[in-house]
Amino acid sequence: MKWLTFQDGDTVRHGHLDGDEIVVAGEGDLSEVVRGTTTAPAAGAERRTLAGVRVLAPLLRPGKVLAVAANYQEHVKEAGKQARDQTTATPRLFLKPDTTVTGPDAPVELNPITQQLDWEVEIAVVIGRRAKGVSVEQALDHVFGYATSNDITARSLDLGVERDGEAMTGFFDWLEGKWLDGSAPLGPYLVTADEVADPQRLDLSLTVNGEVMQRGSSTDMVHTVAELVSFSSRLMTLNPGDVILTGTPSGVGATTGRFLKPGDTIVAEVQGLGSLTTPIVAPGQSPAGTSNQPN
Repeated sequence: MKWLTFQDGDTVRHGHLDGDEIVVAGEGDLSEVVRGTTTAPAAGAERRTLAGVRVLAPLLRPGKVLAVAANYQEHVKEAGKQARDQTTATPRLFLKPDTTVTGPDAPVELNPITQQLDWEVEIAVVIGRRAKGVSVEQALDHVFGYATSNDITARSLDLGVERDGEAMTGFFDWLEGKWLDGSAPLGPYLVTADEVADPQRLDLSLTVNGEVMQRGSSTDMVHTVAELVSFSSRLMTLNPGDVILTGTPSGVGATTGRFLKPGDTIVAEVQGLGSLTTPIVAPGQSPAGTSNQPN
């Protein structure tokens, strides 16, 4: 089933797709659906046309947004590094603030703190059952569903100050470059796990202004979705509604020196999970009412 969150007039509602219509299940985002406290609507439920509403991110403010660096071998190699040894490698996790989450078609402003804004198509995993110390074999039982995402990244930070040159400065610039507002577009809908036969056999692609920049497959992951959920749950409790962004294939702008600019349009797509469009605009140029948050 494909669930989505949408704004209908002044009200945020949720429901599931049936062709080009939404079968309305209730108000608010999909949080209650993911927790299992709201079920699919009964026969005869209200319907809204998809074209008549504004689709938002499935979850407006997830509890946690975890992400994974260097999780596709071809992406590792395009950075000039050796492929990771999957017998000894462990996931490289980091957190993104909830303010990074935005929805389909929502403009993302080019923050003046960077001139090197990059793209990363990713599979997003949404947790549906509390997970603490779960095994790899049990991990997928804790997944509610999957969505298309884009880990938009500032590859440089222009802070206007002399840098100290310490060894860790580069690492923290990289980390802080993951935190910009709107840098985790998510959507257009959330596909339940029962419709994804194998999350390790999904194709991913991304275009900028119609030009293909990324094309890959989740078969190239260093750590599988199950391994990521299991490992993360050993470090922290995963709660329903938490999101894990699972890494990106090769083809990022950092390898070619091409970065995003105002007027660019990104389209990220994951097989079976839908396409996610993100326009890039100049600072202060987001039209009113186009952010992830309802009007």
